[in-house]
Amino acid sequence: MRLTGTVSSGLGRAHIFMAQPHYQEQFKHLLGGTAWPGTLNLTIQGQDLVHYIALRRKSGIDTLDASDTDRSAASNVDVSMYDAHRIRGFLRDGVSFGGATAFLAVLESGDATVECAILIPDLTRHTDVVEVIACAFLREKLSLEDGNIVQISVK
Repeated sequence: MRLTGTVSSGLGRAHIFMAQPHYQEQFKHLLGGTAWPGTLNLTIQGQDLVHYIALRRKSGIDTLDASDTDRSAASNVDVSMYDAHRIRGFLRDGVSFGGATAFLAVLESGDATVECAILIPDLTRHTDVVEVIACAFLREKLSLEDGNIVQISVK
């Protein structure tokens, strides 16, 4: 599965979650190293959104705020060949940090590629935004700015 997205700014809160040692330990097993404490957000639409909704469904999240047409189309997308990696949540000092599902992927920008993962939090405000994690600061490594178009291929 290949998704095309537009780089966009997020809420600026991912670093709070990404820096947690409990998550980082799991990201090391997934990515082979420490994840950059933040995410790269990609806004998607059209058929790419339908495919992403199918991945969200595989991770156990029904996208009720997506259109009926997109949800219906996502039911016909076969995502059985993609491994869903569970990221466990935890409780720290009375604060709950939710779980997530990750899918290994490769991000492509121009001729450059970076190993990464799509991270689908159990609780998110995003419907049409793919959150990407990697061991590198992707905006810097690939000289990305809001509005740039990139591709991500799920492995």
